[in-house]
Formats: sequence, C-alpha cells, structure tokens
Amino acid sequence: MTHRGARMLRVEGLARVEGEGALRVGVEGGTVTDVELQIYEPPRFFEALLRGRAHTEPPDLTARICGICPVAYQMSACRAVEDACGVAVSGPIADLRRLLYCGEWIESHALHVHLLHAPDFLGLDDAVALARADRASVERGLRIKQAGNALVERIGGRAIHPVNVRLGGFHRAPDRAELAGLVPALRKALDDALETAAWVGGFDYPDDRGDQPFLALSDPAHYAIDAGTPTVLRADGREARPFPLTEFEQRVVETQVSYSTALRSTLDGERHLTGPLARYAVNGRQLSAPALDAARAAGLGDIREGEVCRNPYRSIGVRAVETVYALGEALRIIEAYRPPPRPYEPVPARAGTGRGATEAPRGLLYHRYRLDADGLIEDACIVPPTAQNQGAIEDDLRRIAQAGLDLPDEALTRCCERAVRNHDPCISCSTHFLDLTVERK
Repeated sequence: MTHRGARMLRVEGLARVEGEGALRVGVEGGTVTDVELQIYEPPRFFEALLRGRAHTEPPDLTARICGICPVAYQMSACRAVEDACGVAVSGPIADLRRLLYCGEWIESHALHVHLLHAPDFLGLDDAVALARADRASVERGLRIKQAGNALVERIGGRAIHPVNVRLGGFHRAPDRAELAGLVPALRKALDDALETAAWVGGFDYPDDRGDQPFLALSDPAHYAIDAGTPTVLRADGREARPFPLTEFEQRVVETQVSYSTALRSTLDGERHLTGPLARYAVNGRQLSAPALDAARAAGLGDIREGEVCRNPYRSIGVRAVETVYALGEALRIIEAYRPPPRPYEPVPARAGTGRGATEAPRGLLYHRYRLDADGLIEDACIVPPTAQNQGAIEDDLRRIAQAGLDLPDEALTRCCERAVRNHDPCISCSTHFLDLTVERK
C-alpha cells in the first residue's frame, strides 16, 4: 500500500520457503539503499546441545536439524567424528553412504523442482494450481520423489530422520536383493527426470547474473556429493582453487547482524554462493553422459566448453540435472553392490579435532567437533548452506528490487518471493512466512 509517500509491501505468508523470515527493502531517490533478509526465529542451539555428548551421538542428534536433508547432517557428522578418531570408511560401506545420499538428493530436488519452484515459471500460485493445470508434471515429480524416499527408507530405516545410520557405517547393511527391488522404480524415475530436464528447459527465464564467488566441494573421483575438498570459483571465471578443510573456518567466517537471529557467512571477506549453481560450475565436467545431455536439454549449454551458468533462476535446471545424475549413480552403485563383511567400522574414542563436509541438496554443509580422551564432545561447529547463502540472496534481491521499482506492489512482491525461492532456502523446519517491506524516502 502507499501512505504519506512511503511504499510498503507485505507478504503475510510466503509458501514454498521453509521457516519464518522477513525482508526489508529501503529505497531513497529511486535507488535501493538497503536490503535486509531478516530471520527472526529463535536459535535452536544444536551446537550447545552437542557439548558433553558422546562421540557416537552426533549422527542421530544432528539429523533432527532438518526433516528434508537429515542424511546430509548425518554424513557430515560421521565424517567429522571419524576424522577426529582417525578412522576412514571405504569399500561397500562408503558406497552405501553415497547411495543413501543419492536418495536424499533425488527426493529433495524433486520436491523443490516440481512443487516449490516450477509454479513461479508458469504463472501459478502453488503446486495445487499446477496440478490442476498440468497434472502429469506433478505426478511425474511425485514418482521421482517417491523413488528417492524409498531409497532412503531401505538403507536408512525410514525416509525421515533415518535410524540405521551410525558412526562408522550402518547398524545393518541391506543385501543385494533388497536393493535390487528398488531398481524398477529408479529406472522409471530416471526416465521421468530426463523428461523433467527438458520440461524446465522450456521455461521462460529472466536474464540475470550473480557475481558472488562459488563454493563447492570437489572430488577427483566423481561429482562431489558425500565427500570432497572445498573449492572456490571466482566470479571472473578464474581457475577453481581448492583449500584444505582445516582452513574452512578461517576462510568462511560467520558473523552476527543486528536484524537477524541467523549467523551470516563470508568467504574471504566476500558474500558467496553454495549449492547447485556452485556445484555445477565447479564439477559439471564430471557429470555422467545422460546428465550432460540433460543439461543441454535444460538450457544450461555445455559445461565442457566452459559455459558456466550464473543465472540464479536457472538453478531449477541444475537441480533437474543433478536428479538425473543421482538416479544414474544409484543404479550404478546398486548394480556393483556386494554387502560388506560387517556393516560398520569401529570408531574408538580418542582426543582430537575432526572436520567433515558434504554437499546437502542446498549446498556445502560443514561440521567440526573437538573430542576429549573419553570421546565426549568439548566443542561443535555446524555451518549450514542457507546461512552461507543469505548474503548472496540479499544481493539478488537488491538487483531485482532495483530493476522492478516501477512495478505495482503485488508484482514487485512476487518478484522478490521468486528470487528467494531460486535458492530453496531452508530457514528452519517450521512454518512458512516472509514479510516484505519496501520503505521509500
């Protein structure tokens, strides 16, 4: 509404973004001067809750941070504690971990692409409206998600907050027949995912470009999911440069801002972006042939020819491509799988500090634990991807709000909502609200 020369836009309840937040945009003399993405939910203090707990407990406790990406928290926690205890997991157990993580990528990406993000490109309010307009596309997305859920449930014991994961591996390893039973649904889901990549390739995308440095894990063996080395790709396209995980907290620095209860991160003093766009830019050449074909169908060009995508709106295309890759990886791992002699490697307690990082669907997730000689946790640090991306989201909102100042209130509000959803932020696992305020002076 407009009142006494001030313009104020409010979104009382923004669906399709998790958690509670507000957005304040200040405008003076036709210029956007201030953008604040405000997170006002109370902190949940997981790092403090972990102190004094046994070194075996983080995989179960941290899984409760997120109901959509619990595997990401479990795998990062396992890697960090195992690093502190001098244990490296390999062979079939490591393959099972990657397979479990593929399941999470599949279900999370399918949810975001089909139900949370696609309506923005089709002029629809939500997935219910999409189901009325294009029932087949929603059903296709649900089939893909169901295949991912089944994979997580079969290996993890249940689809949400898996209970079969433990330090060193799993409480129980599935046999070949159990995994083979998933193959028909995964193959169907792969066909569906290829169709989805072509579907999103037909969307009308705004012409936009972010200039934040990318941060993603890289792994010489394959497209990084469950392990890797932090790697930076600068906005000017300079060669990707890795750095040791031991330097993460010196390079990625968290600070508090007055208008938000969430910490903000910078990379070498700059706002940065992690997640699908970053992974694709850093590691895209390692994608499978079907995934590279899907990237072309999705309108991302050929990454092997150096076509790096920096348009945040096209993150939906990268998610579609990563879904194709994850389904192919799942089928490959199942085909080669042989049950391990035992489902886990022993991880005896010892004093030390360990670090672990994996690629959650929304981006790089870092854990660090310091243990005493009895294996009790003395200190914990968890840096989730959305906290890292909040600054980049504000940058996007600043550009988009500036370009849309002449739009009516409702249209500008929708543009800002859409910009936030590009990044699939996981503000929390509770209700879904975003208040948008534009103040003009």
